[in-house]
Amino acid sequence: MWNNIENMILYEDKEIIVCHKAAGIAVQSARIGIPDMESTLKNYLASKNPGTMPYLGIVHRLDQPVEGVLVFAKNKRAAAGLTGQITSGSVTKEYLAVTDQKPENVQGHLEDYLKKDGKTNTSAVVTSKTDRAKKAVLDYEVLNEVSDERISTGKRILVRIQLGTGRHHQIRVQMAHAGMPLLGDRKYNPEDSSGLPLGLCSCHLVFRHPVTGKKLEFQVTPKGECFAGFPNI
Repeated sequence: MWNNIENMILYEDKEIIVCHKAAGIAVQSARIGIPDMESTLKNYLASKNPGTMPYLGIVHRLDQPVEGVLVFAKNKRAAAGLTGQITSGSVTKEYLAVTDQKPENVQGHLEDYLKKDGKTNTSAVVTSKTDRAKKAVLDYEVLNEVSDERISTGKRILVRIQLGTGRHHQIRVQMAHAGMPLLGDRKYNPEDSSGLPLGLCSCHLVFRHPVTGKKLEFQVTPKGECFAGFPNI
């Protein structure tokens, strides 16, 4: 797969490159010899322009077990433009998630304060007065459910999530706190015995081209096992 990074590329021009990151691949890794999106894309760009040192700006991230759409900048001007949009909240980020707990309301709005623990690489819901707590906002909508006897509740439930903020492990933490932990989440759903990979995909990304200003929209279909069997996904 890593010899075919082109298969992950959804769009590319002189300024940006948009990819469908596979689950299990880190965006950036400190571990020598372990391939990640940053090093693989830099190698790809270098192969197209031998003798040059390619620039690759990471403007947002996905957790290693999460698949989905990512945009990278190919120069500093594009990186600044994309970062500005993300900081201002003008980028649309939609996810598909899978849980085995159906909420009382099929639509909902979650607002919490999260604090990251760097030592354990986890985040937790805390009070608004907690030191270094950051506000986290998302909206969710239940889309569908399918039967699955591997799951303790006998069903998998598909939820669409729109992020209002971009906090560390935000969706995983907020959904677990709200009683809808994600299937396959080893950190925030330790009681899950399904054996499935994490049911989370960044499926829809909308932003303005950082140079031309043109609206760009990318949508992908999740490939993870958690998403199998849902109609019209």
